[in-house]
Amino acid sequence: MNIKNLLVVIDPTREQQQPALDRATSLLGQFPGAQLTLMICDYIPALDGGLLFESAALEKARESLLAHHREYLEELAAPLRAKGTVVETKAIWGKRLDRHVLREVSTLKPDLVLKATRHHNVLKRLFLTNTDWQLIRHCEAPLWLVKRGDKTIKRLCASVDPLHSADKPAALDQKLIACGASLGKQLGAGIDLVHCYTPLPRTMVFDASVIADYEGYAQDVKQHHATAFSQLLARSPAEGAETHLLEGDPEEALPGFLEKENIDLLIMGAVSRSRLDSALIGHTAERLLDLVPCDVLVIKPDGFVDPSKP
Repeated sequence: MNIKNLLVVIDPTREQQQPALDRATSLLGQFPGAQLTLMICDYIPALDGGLLFESAALEKARESLLAHHREYLEELAAPLRAKGTVVETKAIWGKRLDRHVLREVSTLKPDLVLKATRHHNVLKRLFLTNTDWQLIRHCEAPLWLVKRGDKTIKRLCASVDPLHSADKPAALDQKLIACGASLGKQLGAGIDLVHCYTPLPRTMVFDASVIADYEGYAQDVKQHHATAFSQLLARSPAEGAETHLLEGDPEEALPGFLEKENIDLLIMGAVSRSRLDSALIGHTAERLLDLVPCDVLVIKPDGFVDPSKP
């Protein structure tokens, strides 16, 4: 990866620890000359109406809040600037953090967006209100969702889908492998490549001939996926990478694998679907976000354009 411009989303509810900034700071050592933009977006319903009805009072209160955030951003930027890093700061008032982040991505064209992530409520996911899920669907730049900003990236894993059962473009898998290989080399981290496959459960196989030899059927499915995985690796080799073929859906097989292998970063692809598909099915990256113990880097296909743009 060639990272020259990073957009870091600062969490206004955290005063002491900013995992996204910690991760961005650690990346500066591998990408000298990279510039940072620190943005903070806040919204307090009481300052948008409620007890304070006079517009002048509301405006003054909002400006006071933003002034406080600007001071905080300058405090965060000071030690980075002292080391020679160019840092811009931006404090924004707004209700929809995802829309403001996407607007900044469209304007700044960053090479990487970093944001801290937390556990998400299932109901929020159903109604499509969660910022992280919206960014997974719509962010045009690579999106690094940070869980442990203070943890060194010693091992990373790229999850690929060579048979494209998740409707991903074929070139996206090659991009994920290339990204993992490049980032692993730059960070001095080991790389694993993993593909998850799922044969039909025995209880859902209705063909009598298949039921009679279910083990043979399962072995054929495994061999089919193993061949596709090998062909993908032949087209997009990653020197020194460990490869793994896991049985099970990604959300079932990956979390345990990542924890067992001490993976620090999971690299995944994502494509945007319709709102209905997203509500009923959801993206693999979204479903995995709360389940995996590590950071998640979401990559879009080349030429991806945010479908939510007017």
